[in-house]
Amino acid sequence: MSTTAAERPTTTPATAEEPAPVAGAAAAAPFEATPPVDVDVLREFLDGRFAESRQKARREFPDDFFGPTDHLSTREQRDLTRRRLQRITEIGGHELGFSSAVGGGDSPGGQVAQFEMLGFTDASLMIKSGVQWGLFGGAVQALGTARHHEALLPGILRLEIRGCFGMTETGHGSDVASLGTTATYDPATQEFVVHTPDEASRKDYIGGAAEDAELSVVFAQLITGGERRGVHAFVVPLRRDGELLPGVWAGDDGRKAGLNGLDNGRLAFDSVRVPRTALLDRYAQVAEDGTYSSTISSPNARFFTMLGALVKGRVSVSGGALSQTKMALSIALRYAQNRSQFAKPGAGRDAQNGAAGQEVTLLDYLSHQRRLLVPLATTYALAFAQEELLVAMDDLVGNQLRGNENDSQAQREFEAFAAGMKVASTWHATRTIQTCREACGGAGYLSENRLPQLKSDTDVFTTFEGDNTVLLQLVAKSVLTAYKMQFSELDTLGMARFATRDFVTTLSGRSPAKSFVADIVDSAPGRDGGELRERSWQLRMLRDRERHVVESLAKRARRAQGRPPQEAFEAMNELQDHMLLAGRAHVDRVVAEAFTAAIARAEDPAVAALLSEVCDLHVLALIEAEKGWFLEHRRMTPVRAKAVTHAVNDLCRSLRPRVDELLGGFGIPDHWLGAVIAR
Repeated sequence: MSTTAAERPTTTPATAEEPAPVAGAAAAAPFEATPPVDVDVLREFLDGRFAESRQKARREFPDDFFGPTDHLSTREQRDLTRRRLQRITEIGGHELGFSSAVGGGDSPGGQVAQFEMLGFTDASLMIKSGVQWGLFGGAVQALGTARHHEALLPGILRLEIRGCFGMTETGHGSDVASLGTTATYDPATQEFVVHTPDEASRKDYIGGAAEDAELSVVFAQLITGGERRGVHAFVVPLRRDGELLPGVWAGDDGRKAGLNGLDNGRLAFDSVRVPRTALLDRYAQVAEDGTYSSTISSPNARFFTMLGALVKGRVSVSGGALSQTKMALSIALRYAQNRSQFAKPGAGRDAQNGAAGQEVTLLDYLSHQRRLLVPLATTYALAFAQEELLVAMDDLVGNQLRGNENDSQAQREFEAFAAGMKVASTWHATRTIQTCREACGGAGYLSENRLPQLKSDTDVFTTFEGDNTVLLQLVAKSVLTAYKMQFSELDTLGMARFATRDFVTTLSGRSPAKSFVADIVDSAPGRDGGELRERSWQLRMLRDRERHVVESLAKRARRAQGRPPQEAFEAMNELQDHMLLAGRAHVDRVVAEAFTAAIARAEDPAVAALLSEVCDLHVLALIEAEKGWFLEHRRMTPVRAKAVTHAVNDLCRSLRPRVDELLGGFGIPDHWLGAVIAR
């Protein structure tokens, strides 16, 4: 997730970032009004490479896709979602991520862009489509071979074959390698026997399992010749003509906090037999006599290669969460521009009814600006990072569609990028939608205004496709691994120079741009910090924080090496808080650099100027939120910390008149909002 900039010498004296103290608390440059933007130009820029997929959705999504559905019963919601999913097959766009050889469009990014647009509709429809075409169909495509593609994918795309994705188990959530379901090969019949040995090994929370799915991609421990070969994927029939097949048990997870248009359920198998060809065998094969073979010799590498092929799900969830966040912000900010409360002193009273006159519009209060404009700025930052992620995915997965394998390092870096973005976007959605609900007061609690359903539907986004805390540790491990690899390659002279080199730019997850980002970091003379709105100072602060945290984590982790397993586990367990901080610091820096790179691509000067202000607000609000770390580690003086707060306040005031332009950039048609208070 880092940039491609070359490493540069750095120094980190205790307060070297600080300019000389200034009179008073404010140190930010004065704000100059930026010219108004053409909202269509801003929207097209934000739409990015896959603008046509997004525009197609705006043109063709039916009006009845929008508005609250949480007043409906579970049965009504499921039936409605089922009908809407069928409508998607008529509109198209879902097929883009599949090979043209089976009726697809060879554009994985286009498919995810359509998924993101479904995030403006009922989230149950978005997730239902993701289960059918992202998880189920995606697993068949990514893990299967030509015979699976030809036999299954055309029917999956036309919704003639409905399926589900059977990975998670009741007792095994994030620990996929320890799944309990088994698939034992019987050479006498050339069949796999799929079996659920205990309740903990029951598949759970599986979208589509309760009612609709006729097939499931089931992840199970492959056993052949009496030897366990690790987790592999199998296509297992569940139903025929709506009736469960012998040996298959299915249960219903019932009413949930949200997403009740999705029929989540449980699955268990009692020695269900499937043919040898049911194994999705792109990465491993079982011969008729039971001989196991794979082009990937390491079981660990094989396992992570298979999981890596499914990373598109995390990219999709990140984008879907951002769409729901944009919807919530659009509703709350429209309300804040129309609702007024409390009169200014001396405003007098209305002559006719005695009420206080000239009440203040909610968005004119600084506190309200901070509540909503800071997350608006961060949503823009994440949207540009998501676009960068989407482009990287389109290139990598598109390469796989053409029958090629990606460079393993590029694949690992992309997976870390996707994991970090999924964490950042979904936690941001959870926080922001709650803030929007509170910012709308009692109106925000009414179902007719959509915010309660947005809140309940997105809450689980922090859990599925990987628990966020676990994923953030994965990001930190990836960064730490890259750091250790760089360290291990140093010779004696290199080790002597180690303390003065900036290794942030060599960490895992390189983004596709951006030598100019590094140039920006080095654009100001020395390291005096300059003005708060200088991008060089902002990015250097985030880079320095990440580098410091990763270096100190590496030193602490090194002490665990060579210890007995139990002691090593305890030592690493004590580092988890530090790992989470390293993961956060890495993602924060990458998102800020993605925003910076996007601004540099903007051809319209007015768009670039407005986005630069929005980027300032995002980064300075982030530094303000993390000022405890910067003060504790003497990267900032109290005077500078106060100046950051003043700059955030000034930026909120400056951007307050630009809200309509920024919301227009999201490209959400008015009738999509579906909230009474947003009309």
